[in-house]
Amino acid sequence: MSTFKAPKGTYDLIPPVSVKYLAVREAISAPLRNSGYGYIETPGFEDVGLFARGVGESTDIVSKEMYAFETKGGDQLALRPEGTASVLRAALEASLHKQGNLPVKLWYSGSYYRYERPQKGRYRHFSQVGAEAIGAEDPALDAELIILADQAYRSLGLRNFRILLNSLGDKECRPVYREALQSFLGGLDLDAETVRRAEINPLRVLDDKRTDVQKQLVGAPMLRDYLCDACKAYHEEVRSLITAAGVAFEDDEKLVRGLDYYTRTTFEFVHDGLGSQSAVGGGGRYDGLSEMIGGPALPSVGWALGVDRTVLALEAEGVELDLPAATSVFAVALGDEARRVLFGKVTELRRAGVAADFSYGGKGLKGAMKDANRSGARFAVVAGERDLAEGLVQLKDMESGEQTAVPVADLVATVQARLV
Repeated sequence: MSTFKAPKGTYDLIPPVSVKYLAVREAISAPLRNSGYGYIETPGFEDVGLFARGVGESTDIVSKEMYAFETKGGDQLALRPEGTASVLRAALEASLHKQGNLPVKLWYSGSYYRYERPQKGRYRHFSQVGAEAIGAEDPALDAELIILADQAYRSLGLRNFRILLNSLGDKECRPVYREALQSFLGGLDLDAETVRRAEINPLRVLDDKRTDVQKQLVGAPMLRDYLCDACKAYHEEVRSLITAAGVAFEDDEKLVRGLDYYTRTTFEFVHDGLGSQSAVGGGGRYDGLSEMIGGPALPSVGWALGVDRTVLALEAEGVELDLPAATSVFAVALGDEARRVLFGKVTELRRAGVAADFSYGGKGLKGAMKDANRSGARFAVVAGERDLAEGLVQLKDMESGEQTAVPVADLVATVQARLV
């Protein structure tokens, strides 16, 4: 027994469960790859200022949850708590926005880190697949991303999720609303930390999940009543495009999301089978983030979907994914000559695209067949000296128990034909 364990709030992905996570990542990214999004991968840590300026000083992510540290060289770094700021930083650094093809459409997959109180669906290390469309202000882009996420979830078999949609306005209309909201919040009985948050970004208070705070927010001014004509028109176009695509959504006037950089369109995917951690993904438009981190004006939109919570949502709905067999053929060699021949055949099968494994360790027939059963293989190939002397191997159907002799030279073709 090892004396070491995974750090608190983290987990190991181990077969066979890990196959589910791979399938979820593949399903979420498939619509993106089919829609002009190219893959990007960024470091697991960045300059701490990137997140402080981009994600926002008032957010719990920056103020309470970020893993920040100082290197031996004195650099102030942080494990990435989210993906958007890193992806935008990388796009700016590589001058992707100067190559004349806007928007720059990118997707990513990776691990993220937040120091939170661990519970089911909320971990200190978690996995996301995300997408960003950088450099264009177009309601069709917002709609496209929402539609692609809906497509990904439905391809997995998920049905009991909801899409919440809101508009947070822009730099023209939000300051007016901000002033009205701050005035309202000033009359409430809030703790010092919440008062400080209200001074920095009062919209974040609307996202407070505490019951005593939510009770006091009844009657708070709503952003929809302060949207300028341009933001209203933009939001209506997003709603119209999503509706025309047959994607259902719910208007949620209190939806803020937990990051300071969002403007205009904001959305969240929730699943009611997950209890308090109901959000499985979300995103929105962040037209001013590029300038916040030192870049030019690049209106952009994106989302991130949680792999961990998507797996939990699948389990909550009882959805069984159609996963490929880890092993289709398991070879059992009896004797040195059979070992040499069958090892070669396993290599041929793999090169032909057939998932194949081999009984290692020189086990006898009984032990090797137990391994074959445990592997989940559809067929076992068994050969001893007598079989090989006749140029044959025994092909056993592990489902029916039927066993037939097959010429060694025909093994790969026979297996391929039977697996169809």
